[in-house]
Amino acid sequence: MNPLPRWARAEWGGLYREVRAGLRERGWRAIWMTLVAVGLTAVLQVLQQQSWGYRFVADLGSVRAEDPFWQALLRTPFSLFVPALDLPVWGALAQILFMFGIAEICVGRPWTLVIAYVATLAGTLYARLGIALGPGGALGLPASDAQVVDTGPSAAVVGLAVFTAWRYRAYLTVVLVIVVMVGEVLVKDNLAGKEHLAAIAVTLVLCALCAVRQRRIGVRAGSGSGAPPIQS
Repeated sequence: MNPLPRWARAEWGGLYREVRAGLRERGWRAIWMTLVAVGLTAVLQVLQQQSWGYRFVADLGSVRAEDPFWQALLRTPFSLFVPALDLPVWGALAQILFMFGIAEICVGRPWTLVIAYVATLAGTLYARLGIALGPGGALGLPASDAQVVDTGPSAAVVGLAVFTAWRYRAYLTVVLVIVVMVGEVLVKDNLAGKEHLAAIAVTLVLCALCAVRQRRIGVRAGSGSGAPPIQS
């Protein structure tokens, strides 16, 4: 076998087998939450394109760093499903279908929801911190970013990609995701790119906490998929 296919099998074989088995055994029911998320995102996209629906969607899920903190917290869960107006909606739908679908099968619905929310919340909180720090430092942001509408699934998708890859020991994939996100910030230093890095940082902390917990309770790797089990 050539080196590339051999590497791909070692890196993604466990994930592939898990996804294939889940879809074969349960069909669409294996990813029903993902399908609901895709449908909700599509509906919100249609609504926010209408003059009568834009304000409703904005009040439901549009987050800005200048908003009151309590308001941002309430809107953050819904902001994940509000596509960014300046990006093609098919990109958001594809991200959710692909990454949420894999995560739903491989790490389960509870963990998928937790990681997606925590990663999105990390981006929301970072925006406030970065603006408070100002544009002078590497972690800072210009004051104008306080008015940027912060929506979309990208932070959640990045967090799920890192967590799921770590869960199945696809460590090179974790590194590649991090490198790509760092490259994004270097090429285009904007709020979205730095929020992705915040999502990665928080997700890596969760991975470390899970690993510590597994060691403490004596859980050993060796499931059929080759993934370290996560205790609920």
